[in-house]
Amino acid sequence: MEAEQAPVGIDPAVPSVARIYDYLLGGKDNFASDRAAAQKIIDLTPNVREGVQANRRFLSRAVRFLADTGVRQFLDIGAGLPTQENVHQVALRANPDARIVYIDNDPIVLAHGRALLEDNKQTIVLDGDLREPRAILDDPRVNAHLDFTQPVAVLLLAVLHFIPEDDLAESIVGTLRDRLAPGSGLVISHLSYGDLDEDQLAEGQAVYTRTSAGAVRPRSHAQILRYFDGFTLVEPGLVSTDTWRPDPRQPQLPALPGVDGYTGVGLLP
Repeated sequence: MEAEQAPVGIDPAVPSVARIYDYLLGGKDNFASDRAAAQKIIDLTPNVREGVQANRRFLSRAVRFLADTGVRQFLDIGAGLPTQENVHQVALRANPDARIVYIDNDPIVLAHGRALLEDNKQTIVLDGDLREPRAILDDPRVNAHLDFTQPVAVLLLAVLHFIPEDDLAESIVGTLRDRLAPGSGLVISHLSYGDLDEDQLAEGQAVYTRTSAGAVRPRSHAQILRYFDGFTLVEPGLVSTDTWRPDPRQPQLPALPGVDGYTGVGLLP
């Protein structure tokens, strides 16, 4: 995208985590500032491209698993720019009656998502901020599309690590959990430290302080596991991204230096 094509209110000089992610996935919906920030991350963590690709593969497997358990409603918060094998594609392939809500606060994400899904009546794209989960849950547009008396899968994919405050991140997940009916699901992928030393972590965090997100907070396995309080973790538990129910037809993450991530799916009893 060229700078002159930036929507009103978007400063193309400020990197966006959604557009950085798009670039790392090989997309074209990004500005020079996003590519420059992404390159700094690649320099620090050579495996980051493979990591975001692994995250997309996990999304597909997790949504397919939940659809197979009977979940027909999906709430994807921090959805990011549309790419291949989005939640709605996987869910609707499993069940043509599935209903999907995408939430994001990036105007470019909202514009692209709405344009792509304009004719898809079972999928809607709404503005919202993960930091305000009650506003999302109380939004009449969300409640007109999803029935919270029935199971809903909440997807928090590569988004909680942009909430640097530990107490706030746990409170957000707890607020979402408390609104869900039995049989609902929680899907999380979250950045961890990998083999980065303190200086490399500080450099990486400095890159994100200049983005629209403002910060990034890798967390340990034990910290991420707490988000599943109240849920029953499905096998194999909270594990590295490509080891969660791997599909032999999908490529596996190569052993490159850099960050890693943990992924898991929980079901509400």
